[in-house]
Formats: sequence, C-alpha cells, structure tokens
Amino acid sequence: MSKKSKEKFEVIEGETIDACLDRIKAAGYFPVRRTEEPIFVERIENGKVHYVPVNRKIVFEAKLID
Repeated sequence: MSKKSKEKFEVIEGETIDACLDRIKAAGYFPVRRTEEPIFVERIENGKVHYVPVNRKIVFEAKLID
C-alpha cells in the first residue's frame, strides 16, 4: 500500500513545533505549508458575551519525499 502524496500533521498538545517537524520527517514527508487557527473561549462579563483567545491550533501540510 502506498502513502498519500499529501498529508496533514497537527501539533498535538504538549508537543513542540520541532518535535512535530521531526515526526513529519520520520513519516517520509516534508512540510510545505503551516496554518494556525485561534481557539476561543466564550466568557460572559456584565451580561455581555466576550470571545477570548486561549490557545492556537497549528497544522502543517506536508508532501511525500520522492
């Protein structure tokens, strides 16, 4: 069974970006794109809803090494 030509790798909680890049390389891929998404939490203060960023989700898109 062959590997996909493109794969997405998410930096998991407690993992550094370097560790994720090492995991990508060990799987036989190289990163071509990095995306970040903020993670918000809803807080109610004085009857008003505020959305506060609390974390971020980092995802690498990687291509197969030939």
